[in-house]
Amino acid sequence: MNLLNFPPLVFALSFVVLSLSAQAGDTLRNRVRPLQEDERADFGIVLGAILTLLGLLIGFTFSMAISRYDQRKNYEETEANAIGTEYVRADLLPTGDGARLRELLKKYNDERILFYTTNDPRILAKVNADTAKLQNDLWSAARPGAATQVTPVVALVVSGMNDVLNSQGYTQAAWWNRIPIAAWMLLAAVAIGCNLLLGYVAHRTNRHLFLIAPIAVSLSFFLISEIDSPRWGVIRVVPQNLLSLSQLLHTH
Repeated sequence: MNLLNFPPLVFALSFVVLSLSAQAGDTLRNRVRPLQEDERADFGIVLGAILTLLGLLIGFTFSMAISRYDQRKNYEETEANAIGTEYVRADLLPTGDGARLRELLKKYNDERILFYTTNDPRILAKVNADTAKLQNDLWSAARPGAATQVTPVVALVVSGMNDVLNSQGYTQAAWWNRIPIAAWMLLAAVAIGCNLLLGYVAHRTNRHLFLIAPIAVSLSFFLISEIDSPRWGVIRVVPQNLLSLSQLLHTH
């Protein structure tokens, strides 16, 4: 199970670990090595630098998540446009081939909607298998016309089918393109170090104040994982274009 696919668990685990880090810093100051007053200014400079680094890393990671979310939205629109365009171009084929192609495109569009909306692994596996089969059927439906009538009009239909198939591949690649694990590990290491120093530099033990930084950082991690998780988060790409196209296709 990939923890990053479940943003609430990311928040809970981050909060527990960062809170314990702050408490560990407080314990280190009180029981192991008390912080001398002449050292406090130097530790304050180090803490400020690390907090700045943590803020930059959170901002950079958030930007990465947003760019990937936008990419998934753009490819959903591209898929809908490719399917809708090919549906119209099916009229250029002979009557029988065109009717079969349109029916297959309707089914294919419905499968693409399921791809965006389901988070059940079993349903997703079936969707992927059905999508692959429909892609073969779509290509088989467009191929006879191209083989018998080598004209620019038929070439336009074949080109449109190529766009339909390619757009699905681009979408799948965008859904696999997540924030690297190494980036999450670096972010976690810096956050733990910051909370450890916060507990160590504090003048006195205050359990409530030690919760402020862990809550703020954990919420940041939660939001980043929400945006970066394409299927299991609350902030997900809604296939509005595909849904609108489905309504249009099924009225014909």
